[in-house]
Amino acid sequence: MPGRYFLTRPMTEIATVLGVSNTAPGQSARSNIQPGQEMVVLTTRGLVSMRWGMIPVGRVNARGRPVMETIINARSETVFDKAAFEGVGRAVVPVDGWYEWTGEKRRKTAWRIASKDGAPLFFAAITDRWQAPGGLHVDQFAAVTCEPNADLEPIHHRMGVLLDLAGVQLWLTAPEEQAKELAQPWPNGLLHIEQATDVDWTAP
Repeated sequence: MPGRYFLTRPMTEIATVLGVSNTAPGQSARSNIQPGQEMVVLTTRGLVSMRWGMIPVGRVNARGRPVMETIINARSETVFDKAAFEGVGRAVVPVDGWYEWTGEKRRKTAWRIASKDGAPLFFAAITDRWQAPGGLHVDQFAAVTCEPNADLEPIHHRMGVLLDLAGVQLWLTAPEEQAKELAQPWPNGLLHIEQATDVDWTAP
């Protein structure tokens, strides 16, 4: 599942591929996008900026207890059923790729994952609005995950739900039951995976 993203192509190119106006603030190339940072996502309102990571203040789990942890990824198998996700919206996260890690702590290997044909990738996400102290409203999102395909299975037991262009529109606008059907592993053989030995992990 996405641990960190990267997006180095111009946002205008993303907007062209998606067929929308570039209404989100411009962003420079970013090789290490971390949870808690702002990212541009696609909603039915167009491209907007949201924070990666949902603080589910006021939400409760099935037992009626408050959900305390910040959620950066949500399981597709339960995202439409858990009380903690009731009433969330949907968005699509455009990126060039993402990173995963394997190995033991302090000896981990970082892997860079991107589309084999160099095209942008589009992750399914859910959204929410957090009312921060002082009355500030923060739009936020979490990526939706599913079982890995054969390419990712040796690296991680989960992967983000990836969408083709037709799936992008369905995820944003289709009824819940139809959206659920999109939560499938990406077809095998479409991703390029390599060791990420050239990333400054302290830089954004």
